[in-house]
Amino acid sequence: MKADIHPNYHEVVFQDVTSDFKFLTRSTLSSKETVKWKDGNEYPLIKIDISSASHPFYTGQNKIMDTGGRVDKFRRRYAAK
Repeated sequence: MKADIHPNYHEVVFQDVTSDFKFLTRSTLSSKETVKWKDGNEYPLIKIDISSASHPFYTGQNKIMDTGGRVDKFRRRYAAK
């Protein structure tokens, strides 16, 4: 491997801002904000909009949005045939 061309790979904390879920992992991202983790060390904090704690697919709260009654319109159209 060539020296000095790879980004710094270090531990960071990701925080889901909608559910306040946090997890510690390794990443090349960095931040000026820091947070104290459960082990007593401080790590850079990266705020994210969605994670497995708030995504509808993982939380089981999927909803089908029927805009304009498309399903009912389809059923009426093809029910008579």
